[in-house]
Amino acid sequence: MRIFGKGRHRPSASWRQATDRAFTLIGDGRYEDAGELLTRAADLEPWLSESWFNLALLHKFRHDWEQARAAGLRAVALLERETGAPDWWNVGIAATALQDWPLARRAWQAYGLKVPGSPSRSKTGGGATASDEPLGMELGSAAVRLSPEGEAEVVWGRRLDPARIEVLSIPLPSSGRRWGEVVLHDGVPHGERTTSAGHSYPVFDEIELWAPSPVPTWVVLLEAATEADRDALEQLAADAGFAAEDWSSSVRLLCRMCSESRMPSDEGEGVHLDPHDHSEPGHPGPLGHRTDGQLWVPERECGVAAPAALVRGLLDGWVADSPDSRDWRDLEEVC
Repeated sequence: MRIFGKGRHRPSASWRQATDRAFTLIGDGRYEDAGELLTRAADLEPWLSESWFNLALLHKFRHDWEQARAAGLRAVALLERETGAPDWWNVGIAATALQDWPLARRAWQAYGLKVPGSPSRSKTGGGATASDEPLGMELGSAAVRLSPEGEAEVVWGRRLDPARIEVLSIPLPSSGRRWGEVVLHDGVPHGERTTSAGHSYPVFDEIELWAPSPVPTWVVLLEAATEADRDALEQLAADAGFAAEDWSSSVRLLCRMCSESRMPSDEGEGVHLDPHDHSEPGHPGPLGHRTDGQLWVPERECGVAAPAALVRGLLDGWVADSPDSRDWRDLEEVC
């Protein structure tokens, strides 16, 4: 995080000492004390872009986006290179948090990313309109670690732009997050998830909730005679514009070291027994989903993301399609 200047002259020893001490305090969560030291460092070397970059980082950690934007803009004004500087990435995150779309577009472009389309202006020539939002960047899928400092959970999502992911998995209720929410995330991945096809996807850490979802999360116990019965519910929910997810198959408990490493994802294509899976074989549900590889367990714990007015009808319709092999019970709203 500390970047020392290579410009007109080396920063002073006092600047380096204040900066080193500040980042030690940040590691201990002492943001106020760190802020005093980084402010002192900026007073000592105001011409140094790293002085303002470090302050922008601190304000990002504190989620003080107005201050992060202000410090970030001072940092980029002092840069000696045109593209690729992490200073611009931090400006892009702060601008996205504030929905300052003209600045967000400028930041991603200055970093070296292609942002499709061009900003539009209102007919009166005033400020930028909502169409300035940098959508359509086609950044693909990624994973995001919700609540990274707490009971962390890695879920799948769709990247809307370099700083936001729309959550497409159904998070467990302990995360406090819902399907369809948009979270602001940091720029440096912590870990990867790989698929059987050989594709690799970064895992980003959530910074904060950017846009909440009105769709509640339900947990329900299913009796699904076969995997095809389970799949039918997931498809039925998707066709209705919502989601269902078999938590008995999709949840793995990992230690932090494993979670932040390069891990294979569970795509439902057979059993993936690996030494990093800390769940218990033969026990479906969030505390472990593995079987011995031979037996399908009909009782499944399933998360459903759907409005209250729809969820029971959705489950009843699923059962009605094959009443001899399907049933449900114990529906509960959990988030």
